[in-house]
Amino acid sequence: MHQHVDTAVLDATALIAIAMGGQAAEQPGTSGRKPTRVAVSAPVGIWLSADGTVRLDIRTDGTYAGKVAGRKRRPQGTYDLAGRTLTLSDYSGLRTPVSVGDEVLEMAGHRLGRAGW
Repeated sequence: MHQHVDTAVLDATALIAIAMGGQAAEQPGTSGRKPTRVAVSAPVGIWLSADGTVRLDIRTDGTYAGKVAGRKRRPQGTYDLAGRTLTLSDYSGLRTPVSVGDEVLEMAGHRLGRAGW
């Protein structure tokens, strides 16, 4: 199914979210949310795509930071883990689901492995 996106009505943040496979949160403005310390089962650490274009740093305090080659704005925010789905909630209000596998994360068409894989 091909999804049509009218770029005339989307700002740059929304376009980045779509490109990363996320979607706008139903209620914008998660910047006031305080991160909480997460369980050890969260995939904490630095994750990289094989070609090095995507980096995701998942922290024990419930926050994350990322980097995508060619993008000026770096994604950052908080995350929640429910089963094998990690949901990244960017401080801009965008949310991106991440599938957690055995030593691999999959998001928006990217496959990330632990740094050094």
